[in-house]
Amino acid sequence: MAAPKRIALVTGAGSGIGKQISLALLREGYAVVLAGRRAEALRETVEAAGEFGGNALVVSADVSDPASVKNLFAKTKEKFGRLDLLFNNAGIFAPPMSIEELSYEQWKSAVDINLTGVFLCTQEAFRIMKDQSPRGGRIINNGSISAHAPRPFSASYTATKHAITGLTKSTSLDGRRYDIACGQIDIGNASTDMTELMKKGTLQADGSTQVEPTMDAGHVAKAILYMDSLPLDANVQFMTVMATKMPFIGRG
Repeated sequence: MAAPKRIALVTGAGSGIGKQISLALLREGYAVVLAGRRAEALRETVEAAGEFGGNALVVSADVSDPASVKNLFAKTKEKFGRLDLLFNNAGIFAPPMSIEELSYEQWKSAVDINLTGVFLCTQEAFRIMKDQSPRGGRIINNGSISAHAPRPFSASYTATKHAITGLTKSTSLDGRRYDIACGQIDIGNASTDMTELMKKGTLQADGSTQVEPTMDAGHVAKAILYMDSLPLDANVQFMTVMATKMPFIGRG
């Protein structure tokens, strides 16, 4: 394999958007650290990359665990010596239910993975990016359409995604002095295993159940590649990529 042009780390790389982004980065010549809780799923991503899988590093990690995150970034630095791009993608959904039925454990699990996990990974990325040479790097957070508007019965997921927007802004501000750019991509109805149920019908704000349009997840990958193609003195602060006819504008 040719020497990688950039070093990226993707959380939640074993499925869904994270898998698609990882494959796109590998095919574009990046070295990619694939992080996730299920090592077998990560290895399947590498296998799907074919000849480009030689530039992949699989690290089993739980982003909600500070020690696991430290180990993830230590292995990244040990293997590649630097980090140019972090895509904070790992996240979970609680089962749809009314707010009074949502358990503390379900709430805490969403906060620990969707929000605290992004903070922990961002913190470790800062520690590498600010001291490496050339200095700096880029962090992209997966905000989701739910960073703007909730679906019914999604209190924990929506709250964490709204919080990600605040963390993105703080990271962008605090990263300026170290040449660390931070942006957010808000994705709506990309076609993955996680959106299969939308083809059967999804609960709407008016109580009806409607089939929702989806889009090819490859469009999200292209958006991430564009965001990272910019020099560090330019930044896509927020980008929304969505199925054109999905019920977002006008939701509710």
